[in-house]
Amino acid sequence: AFGIDLDNYFFRFWDWVGGRYSVCSAAGAVPISLLYGFDLFEKFLKGANSIDKHFIEAPLEKNIPVILGLLGVWNMSFLNYNTRTTLPYAEALLKLPAHIQQLDMESNGKYMTRHGLEIDYPVGEVDFGEPGTNGQHSFFQLLHMGQTVPCDFIGFVQSQHDLCLDGELLSSHDELMANFFAQPDALANGKTAAEVRAEGCAEDLVPHRVFKGNRPSTSLLLPKLTAYATGQLLALYEHRTAVQGFLWDINSFDQWGVELGKKLAMEVKNHLLEARNENNNEHRIETQNPATSRILNYYVDNSRNAPCNELDSSGITSVTRKTHHQHNNNNNNHHHHQHHNHFPPRHNDLGGNEGFLRPSKNEHESKV
Repeated sequence: AFGIDLDNYFFRFWDWVGGRYSVCSAAGAVPISLLYGFDLFEKFLKGANSIDKHFIEAPLEKNIPVILGLLGVWNMSFLNYNTRTTLPYAEALLKLPAHIQQLDMESNGKYMTRHGLEIDYPVGEVDFGEPGTNGQHSFFQLLHMGQTVPCDFIGFVQSQHDLCLDGELLSSHDELMANFFAQPDALANGKTAAEVRAEGCAEDLVPHRVFKGNRPSTSLLLPKLTAYATGQLLALYEHRTAVQGFLWDINSFDQWGVELGKKLAMEVKNHLLEARNENNNEHRIETQNPATSRILNYYVDNSRNAPCNELDSSGITSVTRKTHHQHNNNNNNHHHHQHHNHFPPRHNDLGGNEGFLRPSKNEHESKV
């Protein structure tokens, strides 16, 4: 009815594939191919497929996703390490830890088995992470001396952009990778009081500089961060998640836990619609939770006259939430270039030609 040719120009994907698993489907293929070209996306697919085949064919003792899944279950359910971190030593993988966070926590954050029995053993780690040395200066203090957090280190033999400076003995990538190799040893071996004293440390500081060690980690070393290797990494962690779900007897492919919050958000939106009614300024919101009612009413009372598009102090727009609809109705009665208070304002962070679609003259006239 909209005019799209469903036979020739319509991309389909299975409705049972969750978003976290869908990057290899049309949902990921179309935008990624449009941005980078299908040749590159095909390399990504081949990398993912290589891990698929490895997962199916490799013997268990050499099967990387199986080994990672077994380690995950061992650390979580037997050693009670309920947190895990992903540490890629490549800035281009800045968002990989966040992806794994969703992949794993949305898949295995459950309390019922596939057969409807409540789980009475620990499942579902809390995943987090940061790339390389960013994490070292952020949370590695806790990794070395706080609670035990199993770590996944990801490194590459070749850099995407190696830098060699005159007078420096090592390249920037060698400097980075020195940390990649050193950190797992520091976590595993630690540092004894005798070793600290041998360095001449003041006695009152010795207890503070002892590292107990015995902190588990895994290191993955790939040739180079390419589209192929990226596909391998994503497939590897997808299969690890599935292996842990199989061992825990939970369904890693549903996500009922996200539904309740979204349903309640719809109820809150209905409350807000009533409160934003221009003729209903004294409306008081009553929810099932008194604390929510109080904070929601505070939000409404203090945002009623807040500008919707307050960009700076220049007074570029005086449109408030309250006058928004009235202002839009007025604008619709005039040609776009004839009024001075633009809504949205001309200067914004929407991108794409300052956030406006610029139709051709004929198209614009026909729409007007």
